[in-house]
Amino acid sequence: MTDMAEPRTKDPQPPPRVRRVFINHIDCYASKCIATCLSEGVGGQTEDKDEEEELEITTHSAATAFRVVGTVSGTHGVALPCVVEAYLQPNRNELLAKLMACDVIIYNITQHAEQVDEAMWAVSALHNEMGRFSGSKMFILVSTVMTWACSESLSSDFTDEHFLKRRAHPNFKPHIDLEKKVAHMGKTKRELFSTYVVASGLHYGRGEQVFHYFFKTSWLGLEHEIPIFGDGTNIVPTIHVSDLASVILNVIKHQPEPYYLLAVDSSRNTLEQIVKEVASIFGQGKVQKRPFEEAYLTEDLSTVEIDSLLVNLRMEGVQLKELFSIDWLCETGLVNNMELVVEEYQKARGLLPLRLCVLGPPAVGKSTVSRQISEYYKVQHVTLKETISESISQLEDNVRNADVVEENSAAEAKELLNSLKHSMEEYGAEEHEPEDGDTQMSSCRKKIMPEFVLCLDASDVFLQHRVMMLPERLVQEHDYEQEIFQQRLATYRGNNVEDETVVNYFDELDISPLYLEITSNEEPDHLLMMQNIFDTVGQPRNYGPNGQQVEGEERRKAEEKMRREAQEKAEEERQEVEEERHTAAQWEEWTRRLQEVRQQEKEVLEAESAPLRNYLMEHVMPTLSQGLIACCAARPQDPVDFLAEFLTRNNPINQ
Repeated sequence: MTDMAEPRTKDPQPPPRVRRVFINHIDCYASKCIATCLSEGVGGQTEDKDEEEELEITTHSAATAFRVVGTVSGTHGVALPCVVEAYLQPNRNELLAKLMACDVIIYNITQHAEQVDEAMWAVSALHNEMGRFSGSKMFILVSTVMTWACSESLSSDFTDEHFLKRRAHPNFKPHIDLEKKVAHMGKTKRELFSTYVVASGLHYGRGEQVFHYFFKTSWLGLEHEIPIFGDGTNIVPTIHVSDLASVILNVIKHQPEPYYLLAVDSSRNTLEQIVKEVASIFGQGKVQKRPFEEAYLTEDLSTVEIDSLLVNLRMEGVQLKELFSIDWLCETGLVNNMELVVEEYQKARGLLPLRLCVLGPPAVGKSTVSRQISEYYKVQHVTLKETISESISQLEDNVRNADVVEENSAAEAKELLNSLKHSMEEYGAEEHEPEDGDTQMSSCRKKIMPEFVLCLDASDVFLQHRVMMLPERLVQEHDYEQEIFQQRLATYRGNNVEDETVVNYFDELDISPLYLEITSNEEPDHLLMMQNIFDTVGQPRNYGPNGQQVEGEERRKAEEKMRREAQEKAEEERQEVEEERHTAAQWEEWTRRLQEVRQQEKEVLEAESAPLRNYLMEHVMPTLSQGLIACCAARPQDPVDFLAEFLTRNNPINQ
C-alpha cells in the first residue's frame, strides 16, 4: 500500500497591516498629490519579482493599509477622500501627540520655507521620544534639489553618491541643515527610528506649481510671447509628483539601506525647452528671453519658484534604478509627456477648452461680438487677418532661410506664400469666406473643431446703412468703400445660397449654429443679444480673478460708485441752480407783466376819463376859479356857503 501525500493547503494571508501616515500641509500642491497618489495605490514593484506580498493601498472607507492624516495650511478644512483627519493649526504639544500616533511621518518642505523650522522641531522631538515608541517609526523628508544648486560642477551627472559634496543655494541653506539633521537623527537606533531624505526635482503634473506661471500665461494667451527668464540654457531637474509619490511609497515599503535619495526623472530639459513646449501646446510657441531680474517683478512667481527655475544641474537618480522597479508615469520628463501633463493641468484646474466660430456678412459685427466673447470667457480671439499675417511672416522666414531647411520644405513654403499673397490681393485681408471656403474649413477645423457656431446676419439695407454711418477712419481700415463693400457683400450672399456652405458643414457634424438677426444699432438690443450668447455657451470655464484682480475690481467698483455719486450730486446742484434760475426768470416775467397790466389800466383809465376832464376844464373850472378868487377877495365867515352861492348864481347852464 502506497502512502498518498495529502494536498497542501495554502495558509490564509493575514490582513494587511494598517499604517498611519502623517503628511504636513496636506492641502497644498505636492503634499496633496502625495496623499492622493498613496490612496490610489500608485507605486512600483521591487526587483524581487517572485515576492508575493504586496502593500495594499485603499482609502479609509474600507480596510486600509494607509490611514492618511495631516495638518492644513489654510483657515478651513481639506476635503480629500484619502484624509482621515486634518489638523488646523495645532500647538506643539498637540502636534507631537498626533505624530506619536503615526507610523510614517512625511514632511514636505519644497513649497513653504516656514515648514523647515517645524520639520526640524518634529524630527528632534520624535528622536527624544524614542523610548515611548510602541513600534518602529519612519521619518521621510521631501526636500529639493536646490540644496545642490551651488555644488561644484562635475564632468558627469550628479548622483546620490555625491550628496556629501552638495552645496545649497544661499536661500536654501536652512533646507540643507535640516537634511543633515534628519540624516543624523536616523543613525541612533535605525531599527526603531529610521529617517530618509528624498531630494526631489522641480515638481510638475496634477495642476502644476513651480511651472504654473508658464502654463497659465500660455493658456490665457494674454502675452504674444511667453517670457523665459535668463538665457534659458540651464538644465532643470524635474519629476512628476505621481512619480515622487511612487518613490516615497517604495521607501515606506522596502526601507532601503541608503538614507539619501535623488528623486529625478531621466530628462535633461532646459528651461527654454520646457517653456517653448508649453507655449506650443497652447499657442504659437513664441517665447522671449528676458533678464532674470524681471522674474522678481512678476507677481505670480514667488522667490522660491524663481530660484528653482534658474537652477542648472545635471542629475541622475541612480539609487532609484538600483533599489526599486518604479512604474514611472513620466520617466522621460516634462517635455516628452507634455500632452499628458496638459490633460492633468486642465482637469485639476477645471480649465476646459472653449472654441467658438463667428460667421456672418461684412459689417454685421463679427469682430465686436468676438472681442466681447473673448473678454467674457478669457479665450484667445483669432482673426483671419492676424492668422494670415503670421502665416505669411513664417513662410517668408522659411523662404529666406532656404539654405538651412530642406529643399522640398522651402519650395512648398514658397508656393504656399505666393498662394496666400494672391488670395490677399484678390479677396483682401478681412474676415470673409472665400469661394473655396468649404474645403478649407473641412481640412483645417478637424483639429480645432468649434463647440459653438454663431451665425450673425442682417438685411443688406441695414448693413449698407451701418457702413454709411461709420466714421471715415473705420471705412478705410475695414475696406468698406461703397464699391468694395457691395462686392464683398454680393460675394458672401452668393456663397451662402447653395447647399454646400460653412453652416451646412457644421450642421452635418451635429453642431447646430445659433442664428442671430441684427436689426438695431441700439446698445440695449446689442446687450440683449450678447446675453443670449452667454446663456447659450454657459458659464466661463477658465481662471477666475486672482486676489489682485478682485481687489482691482472692487476698487474699480468703488471708484465707479464714487463717480456715480459725484455725478448725481453735480446733477442735483445743476437742477437746483436751474430751478433757481427758472424761479428768478418767472418772477421777473411776472413783475414785467404786472407793470404792463398796470400801464394798460392807467392808459384805459386816462382814456375813459378824458371826456369828463374836458367837460370840467371847459364848463366847471372857469366858474370855480372865479368863485375862489371872489372868495379870497371877500373873506367871508363861511367860505363854503359863499362859494356854493357863487356857483349857483353863476352856473353856466342857467345863463
